[in-house]
This record gives sequence, structure tokens and C-alpha cells, in this order.
Amino acid sequence: MSKTAYDFSFTSIDGKPLPLSQFKGKALLVVNVASQCGLTPQYSGLEALWKAKGKDGLVVLGVPANDFGAQEPGTENEIKTFCETRFNVDFPMTAKEHVIGSDAHPLYKWVAHELGEAAAPKWNFHKYLFNRDGTIAGTYGSRVEPGDLGMNDEIDAALKK
Repeated sequence: MSKTAYDFSFTSIDGKPLPLSQFKGKALLVVNVASQCGLTPQYSGLEALWKAKGKDGLVVLGVPANDFGAQEPGTENEIKTFCETRFNVDFPMTAKEHVIGSDAHPLYKWVAHELGEAAAPKWNFHKYLFNRDGTIAGTYGSRVEPGDLGMNDEIDAALKK
């Protein structure tokens, strides 16, 4: 049987289990995030996306990662505080994970296996979109802003499936 995003689990930023199966039936946008990156202002756009499309079934999931330029050096508590106080983030976030290499989280390894290494993140704020059934709908590089019309059209399409 083929895997879907819902076969994977993370640990939440609060240290609790975070099985993606709890989001079954929703579209999922998974983003590897970092607090000290030039792209960190994307948190505002991700929060706006969560607020605008969450009611329609979109879940934005932030995955803090220190893999690129050591731009997420803090602890989970420091990351959470930063996100809440600087960007009013209230979308779900995971504990800090690796998103590339042999230590990458299994979800990231799976997407790279399914779509090829070109789909692996090259920098912070890389985005993976999953349909409501957990299948891969698209991947978007770091410079694709949360308000990008093309990505938003694909999010809308994933919400309709």
C-alpha cells in the first residue's frame, strides 16, 4: 500500500505526539522554518494563509530546522516564544527536525524518494502541499511566498479534492 503524509508522525513543539493522521481529510502545507533567516518574515504570510484557509480545511505545519546556515539554533521553547511574540503564530509547529540528509525526518525522506532529490529542501521555508487524502500535491521553493497566486491556486485545488 502506498504511503501518504498521514502515515507519518512528528513531535509537537510542546513535546507531545503529533501524528499527521489527526489532519486526515484536510489539505496540509508543511514548511521547514527558521527564526534567523532572511525569509523569516514569511511567518506572517503563513499565519495569514492559516487564518484565511484554515476554515476551509488547510493546515499549515511549521517544522523548525537548523539545517541551513544554522539559522534555527534555539530550543523548542525559544522558537515557540519567538514565533508567538514576533509573528502571532498559532498554526501547529513541530519540535526541531532535520529536513535533509541521512538524519532527515521520515516525511522529508519519503517526499524526496517519491519525487526525487530535487524535491528536497534547498533552504529554509521550503513548502510541501498535500491533498486531503495525504498525497503529494506540490512542492514550492523557499522564495515562493505564502501569498503566491500559483501556490494559492494549487492550495484551493487541494482543498476541493
